[in-house]
This record gives sequence, C-alpha cells and structure tokens, in this order.
Amino acid sequence: MPVVRDLRRLLTCSPARLSAALLAACALGLAAPASATTILFIGNSFTYGDPAGAKPIVKFYRPDTVTDLNGSGIGGVPALFKAMTEQAGLHYDVSLETMPGIGLDEHYNKKLATIVKPFDRVLMQSYSTIDKSRPGNPEMLIKYSGLLAQAFHEKNPRVRIMLVSTWSRADQTWKWTGSWYGQSIYQMAMDVRRGYDAADAASDLIDGVIPVGEAWNRAIAGDLADPNPYDGIGPGQINLWAPDNYHGSIHGYYLEALTIFGSVTGKDPRSLGADERVARDLGIDPSVAGALQGFAAAQLASRPRR
Repeated sequence: MPVVRDLRRLLTCSPARLSAALLAACALGLAAPASATTILFIGNSFTYGDPAGAKPIVKFYRPDTVTDLNGSGIGGVPALFKAMTEQAGLHYDVSLETMPGIGLDEHYNKKLATIVKPFDRVLMQSYSTIDKSRPGNPEMLIKYSGLLAQAFHEKNPRVRIMLVSTWSRADQTWKWTGSWYGQSIYQMAMDVRRGYDAADAASDLIDGVIPVGEAWNRAIAGDLADPNPYDGIGPGQINLWAPDNYHGSIHGYYLEALTIFGSVTGKDPRSLGADERVARDLGIDPSVAGALQGFAAAQLASRPRR
C-alpha cells in the first residue's frame, strides 16, 4: 500500500512542508482516484454478442474486465464498452446480466434478486421483435421496463436508466416467414424504436432510448453495410449480421458498442480514432472502424425519430 504509506508521512509534516508535499503528491498521482460509475447491462444474445455461427470473438471479449452476474464468463458488448471508456480516460465499473432469447419480463420474473442493486446507470434491452408472440407490440416492454425501472429507483433514487433499441433482422425482412416481410430493411428498426419510445414515455424513471438500430440503418443507407445478406455482400461492403442473418457480426456489435458509448458518456465516438484498440482486437480495418464511428456519431447528433 505505497499510497497509504506516503499519505501517512504527509500527516507528520510541518504546514509548509505539507503544502509542498501535497502538491508533489498530486503531481505523482497519489491523490485518491475518483470512484467509478457503476453500470449494469440487462439483455440477451444481442447484448452478449452471440456469434450465431461465427467465432465468439465478441461474446468472450475481455471477460475479466466486467462482472457477469450470472457467472457465465461473458464479456460481450459490455466489455467492448468498457474498453472504449478506458481509452477515453473514463472510469466505469461494468456489470451484465444476460440470457438468450428473452425479454425484460423474464429478467424481472427470474433475475430480480440478482440484478436489483444500487447501480448508477442501467441499460435495458428486450427481445428483438419486442414481443415474441406479438412482434412489434410494446405492451410487455412498457410494463416490465417500468417495473424494473421502479425497482432500480428504489435502490438508488439517482439511478439513470436507458433502453437500448435494436436493429432490423434480415431474416424478419427478406424471408417470407418474417413479420416485416415485404417492407424496407429500415422499417423493423424504426418500429422497434417506436416501441421503446412508448416505454420511455410511459415511465418518468426512464431517461431515454439508445438508437442502435437507427445507427445500423445509417450504415446501410450510407452504403457501407449491405442491406440484404441473402443475395451476397456487395464489393467493398460489410455485413452487419452474423451468419444466421439475425444476430450481429463483429461489425454489427462494434457499431452497437459505439452507439452505447456515445449515448452513455456523451463522448463523440469518433474521438476514439480509427485505429483504436477494440477495432484492432476484433480485426476491423481502420477505415471501416472510422466509418462506423462516423455513423454512430451522426445518429447521436440527429433528432430522435419517432
């Protein structure tokens, strides 16, 4: 405990020497560090980064840097976020609680004792179609996001809670069995966003929606990401979807993490730089990383689309 020993020495100094010593201590970084902001990610495979047939690079990314409340050794998008905050010189203590294929109702009914603690920030992401049995219907999302928000607020009245609105699934849009079949690839993300907006509006304890799906839409509209993986990926384009055309690829999850990073911290995602650590770790080309940062930044700078 060298810092403690040095502070004890300071207490024995004369006033003049103490002032000089304190200045030196601050210069040497001996002052106590600011406490970290505690943040919890609640979600499913879209949060933990299910590779869906690809290598689990995101799912098991730096799991030692975050706390998986289920003890399953996952890093996922929360670990990408953590690494981005470290590069930005910010201090976040990141936790996650994720289960595959579920909505916020099951987190509330099965994991309440595990998750409800006095966190500073909470991010909640529900099932990809909002409701499994009634795709696009926000009633369940409204009910359980409100109940969870109330439970977290009771533990910490100053907690800030946000919802994470996800992307259009290619399988739901391009396959005839999909609930958004025949519509634009952009539409599902917009409908999901409307559902999250309704949940936000229904609870005074929820502080906004993080527009991940709309950032994906921008990457597609900007011609960086291919809109239809079923007919092949265009020259010079990337695929935001995993091999199942449902979950995210490393590019899709990276864009998710960038959008969350900017929303939570208020930092411009472009401030990370095209050659930043997370992109290198994931094997993303700097030019593509820079472009994805730009789309995340543009979405965060735009007005919310209702």
